Amino acid sequence: MTDYRRIADRIAADITAGRLRPGERLPPQRQFARRYGIAASTAERAYGELVRRGLVVGEVGRGTFVRAAPDDPAGRGLTEEAPAPVNLELNYPSAEGQSELLTPALSALLRPDVLAESLRPAAATGTPAAREAAADLLATPGWRPRPERILFTGNARQAVAAALASLVRPGGRLGVEQLTYPVVKDIAARLGITLVALATDEEGLRPDAVAAAHRAAPLAALYVQPTLHNPTSATTSRERRRQLARTVEYLDIPVVEDRIWSFLADTDDPLASYAPGLTHVVDGLSKRVAPGLTVGFLVVPPRRVGTVADAVRSGGWSAGRFALEAGVRWMTDGTVDRLVAAKRADAGRRQRILAAGLRGFAVRSDPRAYYAWWELPAPWRADTFTAAAAAYGIAVTPGPAFAVDPSRTPDAVRLGLASAPLADLERALGTLADVAARGAGHSNGRSDGRSDGQSNRPS
Repeated sequence: MTDYRRIADRIAADITAGRLRPGERLPPQRQFARRYGIAASTAERAYGELVRRGLVVGEVGRGTFVRAAPDDPAGRGLTEEAPAPVNLELNYPSAEGQSELLTPALSALLRPDVLAESLRPAAATGTPAAREAAADLLATPGWRPRPERILFTGNARQAVAAALASLVRPGGRLGVEQLTYPVVKDIAARLGITLVALATDEEGLRPDAVAAAHRAAPLAALYVQPTLHNPTSATTSRERRRQLARTVEYLDIPVVEDRIWSFLADTDDPLASYAPGLTHVVDGLSKRVAPGLTVGFLVVPPRRVGTVADAVRSGGWSAGRFALEAGVRWMTDGTVDRLVAAKRADAGRRQRILAAGLRGFAVRSDPRAYYAWWELPAPWRADTFTAAAAAYGIAVTPGPAFAVDPSRTPDAVRLGLASAPLADLERALGTLADVAARGAGHSNGRSDGRSDGQSNRPS
């Protein structure tokens, strides 16, 4: 019987020598077995060995594809121990000295009399102090929510779920940007909601796309991210927000506006300031503060406070009283403001590292954002590039994770910039640039362009 490892060695040699290039599809296993006169089980084991070595990736229903092979003058292989993993999927910013800033409020809560009170259940409406603190935190130059319209959940995701559950019945249609937050896709699936992909441009959601989709079949609601859209970081202009507001008011379509990253854009007024009677604003403390002890905010139109509060209670999405009390202290003693200022500065530093590391590639981002959208050079596909990055210990999010229409999946990846240490981020971006350039057939992957929010393909 033929040794499957020797067959895997021959294929590995072809990959190392460049005879099989990154992204290239290997023959189906049965076809490979017939071509070389070996048993189908031997071919299967050889392919499995290549996967184990990190040289290829198997995709259900599509086949087996070659991962990127590194240029390594020292002769090291992909199977040698790699540098420490870098996760560019996670995106939780952390400011220097954050724990020290948060400690005083938590220490105060640990007094026995205060702790006993803070361990009681919290209502969806929170407390008067919480509503006032949240109203101040969420205020923008042209908008401050009325405190009596603010509800509280365990986190922003639960706020999205409560808003959608209160607005869209099972089987109902929810309009979303054609690239949307993956968690919304999961929430919609659990609630039995049908997502409708709506066309966007460089400013975000197009009002004409909303009107066209609603004419085709009524939309029960919209879910939108007008400020620092995740993953593209597009921000909708004031005039476009006015146009969207006029459209939803004319068609009477409720809106769920996700502002979880809006703290990075302090002068931006929400869509709710233009369409207050229809817009439900979602925000939270997870990005401003930390993901482990957080609170979600939900600002609702006046006539819907009771309905949405019922949805929060029935879904079990109420905020924990301890987290709510801690959040009020952080919001009122200046802790959140200090953390926000530090994270805005940190995001700027990381954007400068991004611009240098991926100079010349088609990267879309905002100088204020903690993430970037990278349109990959041909022949890379999102799945094979994600697999190639993983071979180097770098996790990125493939573009199809954000796509609503499964027939239109972008060959792009989202890079989360917030979580990795700065040195690791710089190293990872350099590695990804080299991988992308080799796969695209470029000698160095660089041109005179810059990754500054514009789409500049490698020359």
